[in-house]
Amino acid sequence: MAQSPSPARVAAIDLILWVLQDGKPLSHAQPILEPLAPPDRAAAQRLALQTLRGLGPADALLKPRLRHEPPGRVRAILRLGVTELAAGAAAHGVVSDCVSLADGHKTSRGAKGMVNAVLRALAPTAAADWAAAPVTRLPAKMRKPLVKTWGNAAIRGIEAAHAGPVPVDLTARSDASALAKAVGGTVLPTGSVRIAAGTQISALPGYDDGAFWVQDAAAAVPVSLLGDITGLRVLDMCAAPGGKTLQLAARGAEVTALDIDKDRLARVRENLDRTGLKATLVAGDALTHTGTYDVVVVDAPCSATGTIRRHPDLPHVRDKQQIGDRAALQAQMIDHAMTLVAPGGRLVFATCSVLPAEGEKQIVAALERHPDWRVVAPDARGVSKDWRSPEGGLRLRPDFWAEQGGMDGFYMAVLQAPGASR
Repeated sequence: MAQSPSPARVAAIDLILWVLQDGKPLSHAQPILEPLAPPDRAAAQRLALQTLRGLGPADALLKPRLRHEPPGRVRAILRLGVTELAAGAAAHGVVSDCVSLADGHKTSRGAKGMVNAVLRALAPTAAADWAAAPVTRLPAKMRKPLVKTWGNAAIRGIEAAHAGPVPVDLTARSDASALAKAVGGTVLPTGSVRIAAGTQISALPGYDDGAFWVQDAAAAVPVSLLGDITGLRVLDMCAAPGGKTLQLAARGAEVTALDIDKDRLARVRENLDRTGLKATLVAGDALTHTGTYDVVVVDAPCSATGTIRRHPDLPHVRDKQQIGDRAALQAQMIDHAMTLVAPGGRLVFATCSVLPAEGEKQIVAALERHPDWRVVAPDARGVSKDWRSPEGGLRLRPDFWAEQGGMDGFYMAVLQAPGASR
């Protein structure tokens, strides 16, 4: 009787097919993950993410060994297997489990011999062959306009950053240097603390005391552009999961955190409770919210193409909402947010997107619609002149800080309302 494969590998195959065949995001894969014990759940997610990040080199290694295009499940098993072999996993365990995975499903049972032969042949040189193989490319539909914007070299750099490993960034509630010393991390130029990929966050010193929260370094920059906001009334529009809300509160602002999703807003409450910070939570639609604030932060819904290094499933998700639809919503949010800003107050617009339509072009168009508003030159700790874009915002790309592990792609700009500032 064939040995049963590990639960983590079984679930990893289901996760890979969930993304590549069904076009669904991993964030919605609870039906696959919930039955697993926590260690298996974590391992399954890790294996699926590694495989999705490495589709390019995996396919490059597999192609010379395959006479025909295998069925989807067989290809998923082969991709998982070669990814693990290249990462240094024990060949016997990987090959044995992959053969069992093939044998355990009717669509792949007939290929178990081929799976065994291919993976055994690749095992001795998998690591070296992987290192020499090309990284996973962005989908052509996304790659073409980005090459036109920044050139081939930059896009190759972005794709290399997507290949990982992806470190973890923390935002300190107060002292970043002390946090870095406590957790064995490094303080980045912008003040975030970077630690190694795969670190168990809840086991770090200071977690239970709320000394930090997880937030990519790029995502932490927009709030830092505001400088001293002590006592200012600030609306964090589309606040969940709450990183910016926590930043604003830690800087002494009177924060209102607004989000349309009550469940996601509950996560903001959990983070506030853990860190001991204060904010008023409001469940509601950003486009109908009323009030007057000194600062409004609009971290608008977008394609999230800047987060592919952390979410390699995104290029494969079948998304019914087109870029044009999102851009129209972003413009509506900017226009409405401007009605909430007190005279002389500021609006921060940000998206975790690498697409100019969701960044630079939004600000150019907003200033054409509202010529009495102006862009405030971004100035904060660690902001590089290379990040500045012509219209006055900041363009952060995954290939920046390449030697330190990169960053998420982000766009941000600070606009000031007409009138006397507070």
